[in-house]
Parts: sequence; structure tokens; C-alpha cells
Amino acid sequence: MVKPILPKPAGREIMLNLNASKHKQELTDLLKRHLVAWLEPGVEIEGKIRINEGLVRFNSHFKGEVSGDGEVIVAEQGEVEADVNVKAVSVTGKLKGNVHVQDRLEIRERGMVLGNIYTPILIVEPGGYFDGECHMPAATNTATSSETRSQESK
Repeated sequence: MVKPILPKPAGREIMLNLNASKHKQELTDLLKRHLVAWLEPGVEIEGKIRINEGLVRFNSHFKGEVSGDGEVIVAEQGEVEADVNVKAVSVTGKLKGNVHVQDRLEIRERGMVLGNIYTPILIVEPGGYFDGECHMPAATNTATSSETRSQESK
């Protein structure tokens, strides 16, 4: 009986090829953060994704809508064309569309965001690129607001 030769599963191949300490650290960090989906190059998806909790990593092409209480990473080869409304977003690839973030938006080195963003915290690393309008909510803490008014009147 002849046994077919099967390719190695993609996940194992990735684990074996991560020799650089930067990539090992990134993988370790992702696994600690409750990774619920990992989309790699060669996958193209169009539609709606709802993330109830956890982290979705796009390193592929996605077009549509992403929403929920989870987090999104657009990795180096990721190209996301979508309206995004989630807890947090980190971009090293390309994200095009309106982005509503509850906690923070990070545009990392070589990351690109094209569209309007709504976030209380925006971090753009050197080499990151943003083209659009940025809307940041005003501070809601009344003690901070009254202290600021007090200092402005002096």
C-alpha cells in the first residue's frame, strides 16, 4: 500500500521557520492575548466579521466589515478594506476605511491607515502613515476638566 505524502500543516511550518527572536516574541505575545483567528497570505475573504472577544490577526486580504469587542491586528502582508468598529487596532500592513476604536489605535512602522479614525488614543510610530481625519473624544473626567479651567483662568 502506498501512503500519500501530505504537506505539513501551515501552523507547524510557521512555528519551525520563526528563527528570529522578534518573530518568536510576536508569536508568544499573540498566544498570550487569546488569539481567535489567524488569516495568512493566500486567503481572501469578503463579508462581515464579528469578534465577541479575543484577537483576530489579518495577514491576508479582507474586504467588508469588522465589529465587536475584540482586537484586530493588520500584519505586514495584511490588506484590509473595511469599516472597523472594535476595542483596539494595531496596523503594520494596510487598512483602508473608517475605523472606530474604543481603546487605542496603533500605526506601527510601515503601517498605513487610509480613512477617518475615531479613537481616544492614537499612536503612530516613526515610518507609520496616516491619511484622513482623526477624531478624538474630549476628556470625560469632570475633575480634570475643572482643573484645566482653573489653570486657564490664572
